[in-house]
Amino acid sequence: MNWYVIHTYSSHENKVKTAIEKGLEGTELSACVGQLLVPVRKSFIIREGKKVERERKLFTSYVIIQADLTPELRTYILNIAGVTKFLGQTKEHKDPVPLDEEEVNRLLGIADREKDTGKTFAYMPGDMVKVITGPFTDFEGIVQKAADDGAKLVIEVTVFGRKTPVELSSTQVELIRK
Repeated sequence: MNWYVIHTYSSHENKVKTAIEKGLEGTELSACVGQLLVPVRKSFIIREGKKVERERKLFTSYVIIQADLTPELRTYILNIAGVTKFLGQTKEHKDPVPLDEEEVNRLLGIADREKDTGKTFAYMPGDMVKVITGPFTDFEGIVQKAADDGAKLVIEVTVFGRKTPVELSSTQVELIRK
């Protein structure tokens, strides 16, 4: 089985995942489908002085599916409400392009590390974040480094027109959606 990416309408990821699972239940096509994923990352925010855990979608508008993509299965999935297309599918190239093994391993590796250690890996270098508490509240910056399994972050913020590295706890920032 290969891994494919289904593009959906915004905020329809879980609806599409559920529709695929329920629609294939008890049919011959269910043997063609492995896992269905809507990758999420855990993040924490401070609300009214309390730390609140929240899940955010890693990739908005995408569902990842492990499947033997037969023409019947592809047609079934494309006819589900909220599905727009498979990634890699164009007018010239009708068959979707499967994900590379390396990409799949990276995606599954992040999820497995969270399950095994019980720790969250909320931020990665390159993520755009907004500071929500402390002296740099409302500053935005880019994560440069993550230490202590993502608990401490070095973020590059612009202070008085100069880029400055600032070390913060992961509870002091929230991810900015792109």
